[in-house]
Amino acid sequence: MAGSTAERILDVAHKLIADRGYAAFSYADIASEVKVSKATIHHHFPLKEDLVVAVLRRHRQRLGEGLAQMDGAASDPFDRLTYYMKYWEACIQKKTEPICIAALLGAELPSLPADVATEVRFHFADLHRWLQQTLELGEKQKSIRLTQATSREADLLMATVHGAMISARAYQSSAVFSQIVDATLQRLSPAAVSA
Repeated sequence: MAGSTAERILDVAHKLIADRGYAAFSYADIASEVKVSKATIHHHFPLKEDLVVAVLRRHRQRLGEGLAQMDGAASDPFDRLTYYMKYWEACIQKKTEPICIAALLGAELPSLPADVATEVRFHFADLHRWLQQTLELGEKQKSIRLTQATSREADLLMATVHGAMISARAYQSSAVFSQIVDATLQRLSPAAVSA
């Protein structure tokens, strides 16, 4: 029972972070939605910082599991990138996860507690590593066309996807996300013609 309560607390905290950011939610908000006392939340997560670190760690774990599934399901690295972007496109369209919470918290980095900021950086490092490895393999297999070093391309791709999420939120349109990532995929396609 305690495990399920903690999971429900993490679920609601994740949603509130995505909706409001770090500073604009409280334990009272979570207590109201989960139907538990604030003391129960403090029992599982003594400080808000502890709670957000736990949410981010779970987010990173799920990201890692999802990326590993994509790697196993698609031998073509270009397809892996496409699946990654289509996953986020579906999340934004269905409003199941309208933005990556690590990307959102990345914008708040200067005001975050140190432990939370560290977890955000771990997320970016993990995603960068996967993107770089995927791009390197795609270039080797000639299924991805790069115009820059793989590390720089990984940074550009990560910034593009995260920026597209923010743009989709600002315009309240998942079509904006789709347009941006589709253009990025076209640029990486081996069929892309050099200028």
